[in-house]
Amino acid sequence: MNFSHIKGHIAMLGANIMWGLMAPVAKLVMAAGLVSPLLMTDFRIFGAAILFWLTSIFTKKEKVPAKDLLLMAGAAMLGIVCNQGCYVFGIGLTSPGEASIITTTMPLWVMVFAAIILGEPITLKKIGGIILGASGAIILVLGGASSSVLPGDNPMVGDMLVLTAQVSYALYLTFYRNFIKKYTVFTLMKWMFTFASIVVMPFSISELASAPWPAFTEKEIFGAAYVVVCATFLAYIFVMIGQKNLRPTLVGMYNYVQPVVATTTGIILGLDAFTVTKAVAVALIFTGVYLVTISKAAPQPSR
Repeated sequence: MNFSHIKGHIAMLGANIMWGLMAPVAKLVMAAGLVSPLLMTDFRIFGAAILFWLTSIFTKKEKVPAKDLLLMAGAAMLGIVCNQGCYVFGIGLTSPGEASIITTTMPLWVMVFAAIILGEPITLKKIGGIILGASGAIILVLGGASSSVLPGDNPMVGDMLVLTAQVSYALYLTFYRNFIKKYTVFTLMKWMFTFASIVVMPFSISELASAPWPAFTEKEIFGAAYVVVCATFLAYIFVMIGQKNLRPTLVGMYNYVQPVVATTTGIILGLDAFTVTKAVAVALIFTGVYLVTISKAAPQPSR
């Protein structure tokens, strides 16, 4: 394993740790009724756009032709608007546990799309790795399902929205796998979040104007700050690094780290207990990631 692969693995691990904490944080913030799913989505998209533009001032300047700007706009629709919008709205309507189970389907979608779009072979190791990883993730999620105190108001619609988020992100990972290597992380992200902001702005003006800003407590402020800075700004930087250095199927496999993070956090905080079943589930997840790591990749074009 060379340095670029190690960097990709570390980046994807970091991103999914932050995402693993996002679902319960976002759900708690929205549970009080002051922050709606649309407002939370606005925080993520507008907040990240501002942070990426500010950061880009201190990084390498790159000229982006109109053709590539259009491609970035498409990437923004799949990787940000559909992914973030559908996921946050879905979390608002279903339970974190159900949402976590549905996120286990994302590596499967990535494997299928990577085979169709990029010619990545579907091997027995990949299939076995995805099955092992999904099994471990589902065991962890179901193990904590009975203690859920944040049920959803419309689980069916919420589950479909979370599923749509997984499919759209899987398409983003495969469609733009090669394109993103042309530019730095900050050039890509500032334009993608800018296009995403333009798309959601017409739906957000009234929501932003009517939000009960004076009523926000520390819970809403710090929760929203975590979602914007950690689970969006930093996580997307890490994902871009991982996407540039790892195959799409392997990037998708790191989704299975999220329920591990949620379970570990619960144990640390005394809200959950360590059991042999949980240990087996974690072993299944990381064995699955390892199998996908060593599986056959698509043939590289000759130079």
